[in-house]
Parts: sequence; structure tokens; C-alpha cells
Amino acid sequence: MPWPPAWPRRRPGRPFYGWVIVGVLALTETVSFGVLAYAFAVFLVPMQQELGWSPTAITGAYALAVVVSGLAAIPVGWWLDRHGARALMTLGSLAATALVLAWSQVEDLTAFYAIWAGIGLVMAAVLYEPAFAVIATWFTRARHQALAVLTVVAGFASVVFTPLAGWLVEVQGWRGALVTLAAILGTLTIAPNALALRRRPEDLGLSPDGAAPHPPPPATAATPVAAGGPIPDHAPTASVPVRAALRDPGFWWLTAALFLATLAVTAISVHLVAYLRERGYSAGFAATWAGLLGAGVVLGRVAVTAAGRRLPLPLVTAAMFALQALAVLVLVGWNRPAGVAAFVVLFGLGVGLVSLARAALVADFYGPASYATISGVLALLLTAARALAPVSASTLRTTLDSYAPVMGTVAAASALAAAMMLLAHRTQQRATTGAVTIEPGSTDQAGRM
Repeated sequence: MPWPPAWPRRRPGRPFYGWVIVGVLALTETVSFGVLAYAFAVFLVPMQQELGWSPTAITGAYALAVVVSGLAAIPVGWWLDRHGARALMTLGSLAATALVLAWSQVEDLTAFYAIWAGIGLVMAAVLYEPAFAVIATWFTRARHQALAVLTVVAGFASVVFTPLAGWLVEVQGWRGALVTLAAILGTLTIAPNALALRRRPEDLGLSPDGAAPHPPPPATAATPVAAGGPIPDHAPTASVPVRAALRDPGFWWLTAALFLATLAVTAISVHLVAYLRERGYSAGFAATWAGLLGAGVVLGRVAVTAAGRRLPLPLVTAAMFALQALAVLVLVGWNRPAGVAAFVVLFGLGVGLVSLARAALVADFYGPASYATISGVLALLLTAARALAPVSASTLRTTLDSYAPVMGTVAAASALAAAMMLLAHRTQQRATTGAVTIEPGSTDQAGRM
């Protein structure tokens, strides 16, 4: 008997198993993000008080994890393209649980950094990269909707786990709280990943989206799909090898757009409170409105998905980036509480957009065959943007003794991101007639059969 047990072939009236996988990933991603990312901030003060470490020393470990996860993205993508996500995500969840338990016992700063270097590796194995790769394989026509379900649900990770971690610290102390969070992480991620995930729908006698099986297109006459646009029912998606994708100008326009957008969002996320304090607002007001930026993540993802049913996703994404540039101008030019509120609403719509756009557009542009490796290259570059933005903004603020140049740079970056996204869309539209289709029995440039 195969293990895990095989899901029976789809019968009339039975839900497509891909949606079962989406539901499982929504659960495991929410828990993994909540414990490994969002809960960290809750432990800063109690760890500092007990261990005597500075905030810089403690947060440096988290920064190390982010860098390690970015460096691991490419080898993780290579593995995903060849072996699928089930074993990787299961072992990653098991390792994550053990590392959180180790964190609860830490006494030495060097050991703390070693633990967080390990957590960086498991972040690459259990967070969005492998989850997006699974969805890119299981869905074509409904891919954007599946990604939206995943990212909208996971968007509540901070809402659930930040207050939960805070309550646990109050009643159990920070060490006991980490033990409890490790138990939650292990219980809600290890078994679901092991039992539910499957590599491809074809392994269960299914087709992507649950469509009726259809014969593959002739090897000499591929049917291109307009990149980033609505995907017709049952249309095959051309798959592009890694080397061909990295030579494609559209990939680099897409990378530039998402890199600039990530710079802008990260700079705002880190420095908005300080900017508002510089403009004369109280600490409470600044913290409250900065926190409300996160509420726009869910709303923005829902809005983009709804608009994407009628318009190509790159155009919707470009519009959101342009709206963020406008939001910064409103914040700078309208120094009133109403201006801050307008900024938070407008800018917040695009805060969670980069992850959704990256997942959907890489799959739309380049297909599922080498999706994870291509996405891993992009993830590494976006990690560099997340690391660069806070430091660059701080340096600019210190050098010029004002946040005004920082905000001007953020607005310019958002506007340029919109322009780059339009160029990526135009480049891919022109290239669709030359899309690469992997012929039966052939090997692509990444070595995949």
C-alpha cells in the first residue's frame, strides 16, 4: 500500500484534490509564518531583560535568518522542481519545531545565532516558496484564485500569533511560551504536510484545476498563453527552462519591478513610525496607524484577485504600485491625521502584493516545469532588497537630517516599479509566440525530464 495513501481519482461531485492541498497549505503557512516570523518581536523585551543582550544583538539573529533563507532559495527551488514539496516541507516543519524548542533553552548568544541560521534554512523549506511551487503545479486556470486563498489566509498569521505569543509570555514566561508555540507548530504542520501534499495532479490521475484529461498539444505546434492574462479553460501553459528564463528581458523587468516595490514597502514598514514622530504626531498615534498598514494586506490581495479576473495581473499590479507612489505624496503633502489615514489605506493595498504577484507572474510567464528554481532566483534578489532598504533609509535620514528625502525616494521607487511592471508585461506579450514548450521525452536545460 502506498504511503501516504493515494487520493482516489476524482469522481463526479467530488472536490478537486488541489483545493484540499490549498486548504492544508493555508493552515501550515499561517502557523509557520506566525511562529517563525511574527512571534519574534514579542520575545525581544523578555529576552533582553533576562539575558542582558542588546536589541541589536537579538534582532541581528533574525536578520541572519532572512539572509540565509534568501541564499537557500535557489537550491530549495532546484529540489522542488525535481522532487516536489512533500518531503522538504515535512522535514522542514520537523526541524523548525526542534529549533524553536532549542530557542526556548538558549543561554549563549553564539548558540542563539546558530539556531536562527538553522531557522533561516527551514524558512526556505516551509514558507511561501515551496507552497507557491505546489500551487503552480496543481493549478493553471484557477492559479490566481488558489494563490489568493493561500495568501489571504496566511495574511492573518500576525493577527493570530502576535497576540497569542504575547499572552503566552505573560502566563508562561518567554521560555514556556516558546515550548507551547513549538508544540503548536509541530502539531499543525508536520502531519498535514506529510499526509496531504502531492507532487503533481497526474500522480493521482488528475489534471490541473481538476479539468478532464486532455491530450498534450503537438510538439511542433504549441499554443501560447498570454502572459499574465486570463488563462482559457484547459489551455496548456508553456514551460520555459531556467536558462531561457534568465536570458529573457521580461524576467529582469519583472525582477526590477518587484525589487523596487520591496525596497519601498520595507522602508515604509520600518521607518513610518519614526517619520510620523518627526512630523509631530504622538507615539501612540504613529504606532496605531503604522500597525494598520498590515490590515491592507488582506484587502489588497482580495482586490487584486478580483480585478485580475478582468484585467491582466501585471496591469493590476502596476496600478497598485502607482497608487503607492501617490499615497506617499499624499502623506508628505497633507500633514494632517486625515492625510495619514489616506496614506495607510492607499499604500496598505500594495503591502502584501509583492508575494502574490511574484508567485502568480512567475508561473504565468514561465510555466510550472522549472517554476521553483526561477522563483528561487527572484526570491534571493528580493531578500537583498529587504536587507538593503532599512539600512539605506537610515543612512539617508542621518546624512540629510530629514525623512523628506527618504519619502521622496520611496515614491520614486514605487513609480518606477509600476513602469518596470508595464515593461515586463509588454515584453512577455511580444515573447509569447516564441514560448518554449517541453516536448514529450525531451530534457530541458535544467535537466528535468
